[in-house]
Amino acid sequence: MLDDEDEPSVRKVKGKGKATDGRKRDKGKSKAKEQPYAWEATYTRSWDTVQEDEAGSLQTTVRDLIARSRRRRLIGPASAIRRTIIRHLVLILDLSASMTDRDMRPTRFDLMLQYAREFVNEWFDQNPLGQIGIVGMRGGIGERIGEISSNPQDVLKAISERHKLEPAGEPSLQNAIDMARSGMRQEITIIFGSLTTCDPGNIHDTLDECVKDKIRISVVALAAEMKICRELCVKTGGQFGVALNEGHFKDLLFELIPPPAQRALARASGPGANPAADLMLMGFPTRLPATSPPGLCACHGELKSEGFLCPRCAAQVCDVPTDCAVCGLMIVSSPHLARSYHHLFPARPYHAVMALDEASAPSATCHACAAPFQEKASQAGAPASEGVSPLGRYRCSACARDFCADCDVFVHDVLHCCPGCGK
Repeated sequence: MLDDEDEPSVRKVKGKGKATDGRKRDKGKSKAKEQPYAWEATYTRSWDTVQEDEAGSLQTTVRDLIARSRRRRLIGPASAIRRTIIRHLVLILDLSASMTDRDMRPTRFDLMLQYAREFVNEWFDQNPLGQIGIVGMRGGIGERIGEISSNPQDVLKAISERHKLEPAGEPSLQNAIDMARSGMRQEITIIFGSLTTCDPGNIHDTLDECVKDKIRISVVALAAEMKICRELCVKTGGQFGVALNEGHFKDLLFELIPPPAQRALARASGPGANPAADLMLMGFPTRLPATSPPGLCACHGELKSEGFLCPRCAAQVCDVPTDCAVCGLMIVSSPHLARSYHHLFPARPYHAVMALDEASAPSATCHACAAPFQEKASQAGAPASEGVSPLGRYRCSACARDFCADCDVFVHDVLHCCPGCGK
C-alpha cells in the first residue's frame, strides 16, 4: 500500500508513461500515412481533379470527365485484329433467391431484367447476324427460358413475362452451363448474383469441356468475386467483373456487346503463319409480298403470307438471318451482312486537337452538328496522353475536319463512317 508521499511520484510516472505512449502513437500515425494500405493505393480520388473555371462553374470539368471516359473507350488497338461477326450467344440469368436483395434498386432481379432487355436490343443492333438464347438457373437446375433465335422480338418476349421468372432456390452454374453448351454455342454470358452454386458434380470437368469446345464464358457478378467464376473467364478467354453499382453493372454488361477481338498472327511462311480463313455458304432470300397466298413456314409450321424463300430449297421462313430448317443453309440479307462489316473495317479514330494553328484557319463550329467550339482550352482538361482535347476538337486524319466530342462518339458508335470523307 502506498503512502501519501509516494502518490505524487506515481502520478509523475503515469503521466510520463502517457506522454511516451502518445509519442509512440503519433509516430505510428505518421508511418501509416507514409505507407498507406493497399486499397488506398489503388483508390482514385476523383474529387481532387474537380476545379472551377473562371466563372466559378463546374460544367467544364464535368464535360471533360465525360469526354475522357468516352475517348478511352473509342481508342482502338493499332495492330490488326480479327472479329467474329456470326455469333451464337447464350445469356444465363441468375433466378435464385439472392436476386431479391435490394442493394441495387429496385431489386437485383428487376434491374437485371431491365438491363437484359436493353442488352438484347443493342446486341442485335451491332451483331445482326448473331443469335441469342436465354437460360435461367434456380432451384439447383438450369431452365431453358428462350430458344436460340435471330429475332430480337422472340428473345425479348421470353424475358418479358416477369411472373414466370420469379427468383427461388439456389443457382447451379454447372447445370446452366451444360444446358447452354448442349448445342453449337460460341459464347456464354452469365449474370450471377449469388455467393454459392449448387452443382451435382465437379464443375471443373465442365470447365475443361468448355475449354475443349472453345466456348468463351464471361461473368458479370453482382455480389462479390468467386474463385470459380474467375477461373471460368480466365481459362476460356472471357471477361469477368464485379458490379459496384447500377451504372457499373450496365457498363460491364454492355462491354460484352462488341465481337471479341483476336490478334492476327504475322503473315509468314512457317508453322506460325496466319491460318487460312474458313469460308461459309450463305444465301440471299427472296422476300414474299403481303399479297402472296399463305404458305406453311418451315420454322414454326404455321400458315403465313409474308416471309422469305430459301434460295436453295425454296422453303419459306419467317425472318432472317436464320438457318433454313430444311437444308441448313444460312439465310441472310445483304443489309445485315453490310452492317456487320463495320466491326472488321471500323472508322478511323479521330485524333485530339491540343492546340490551334492560326495559319490553317480552323473552323469555329463542328462539321457534323454545327455546334460552336470553345475558344480557350479548359484548365481542368485531361493530359494529352489520354487522347482528350482541351479544346473539345477531334480531327479526322483523312479530311482534316473537326468534330465535337458528342459527334466523335456518334460517328464511331452509330454511324461507323466519317461524315466528312465517308471513310
